[in-house]
Amino acid sequence: MLVDLDTDPGPSEGGGQIAAMPQGEEDSRGGEHYNVSRLRSSSIEIREKGAEFLREQLDAAQKELKLKGEECERLSHVRNQLEQELEELTASLFEEAHKMVREANVKQATAEKQLKEAQGKIDVLQAEVTALKTLVLTSTPSSPNRQLHPQLQSPGTRGALRGHTRNKSASSILSSFHSQAEASPADLQAASKEDKEVDSVLYAEFLSWREAPSLASSSAFMSRVYREDIGPCLSFNRSELSQSVQSAVESNSLTIEPVAMSALPLVKASAIECGGPKKCALSGMSRPCRHRIKLGDKESYYYISPSSRARITAVCNFFTYIRYIQQGLVRQDVEQMFWEVMRLRSEMTMAKLGFFLTDES
Repeated sequence: MLVDLDTDPGPSEGGGQIAAMPQGEEDSRGGEHYNVSRLRSSSIEIREKGAEFLREQLDAAQKELKLKGEECERLSHVRNQLEQELEELTASLFEEAHKMVREANVKQATAEKQLKEAQGKIDVLQAEVTALKTLVLTSTPSSPNRQLHPQLQSPGTRGALRGHTRNKSASSILSSFHSQAEASPADLQAASKEDKEVDSVLYAEFLSWREAPSLASSSAFMSRVYREDIGPCLSFNRSELSQSVQSAVESNSLTIEPVAMSALPLVKASAIECGGPKKCALSGMSRPCRHRIKLGDKESYYYISPSSRARITAVCNFFTYIRYIQQGLVRQDVEQMFWEVMRLRSEMTMAKLGFFLTDES
């Protein structure tokens, strides 16, 4: 800045001259002005840089916020998906649980029904076993119960029964013990005093058979009985028919029934082989035949004499008692069983020799 040093304005009241400023003061003011300008420019630069930095930070924060938002959105979607799957799984589990409960209830009801049916069957079976035990205990071959076996009753006591009575050998063979059931106490007492002695060989064979009872003739006991008792007792003149009778007795398929004498049909010549009212089909001898037999499911009937009937029923009695032992229905000790078997064998022998009890039924 140039100042005219020659001009001295001095104090002037009217003109107002500009007073001259010293050079140092002027430089000082110029420096201050420069510093202020510099500060101002620096402040503006700092503000610009600060604004730029803040903008960068803001952009970074916005980007980070955007990423966080996307992550939150993704996590929210995952959460919603998991909640939906959880609800579906819960509903499925509840449905499966209800289904299992229903099935369990149905199974329980079915099991209870089956249990009731089984208990009913058990009650029926127990009643049948009790009745069978009563039958066995009160109607043994040596002492049949005539009330449980109407076929053993006489025609007078069976007045209500009409026509022919058909009885399988398993039940009708007990008729040969009719007289023993009516025996007097004195006769029973005399029989109880009879001396008996066990044959060691026969007893040993019976004990061996008793361990595994069977109707087959493979054991020594049954082989002896077949050879010494059954075979001779069922040996008749008509050997082929005799063999058929023995097979029917063994298979428990023989039927013996009384014949109403007033209703006997006339026997034709073609039926001679079946015997007739006055001719036995087994022995071929002329005898009054009050009974006839049927073998299994065959149509033919064979008339038999009282002697032939006694021999057949004696063998049937033996097989019935043997079957009782085999089925575990005889509640006796082994020695009592043995003596009952020996008594039945003696009956077969006596029947073979022609000794039998008369029975008008």
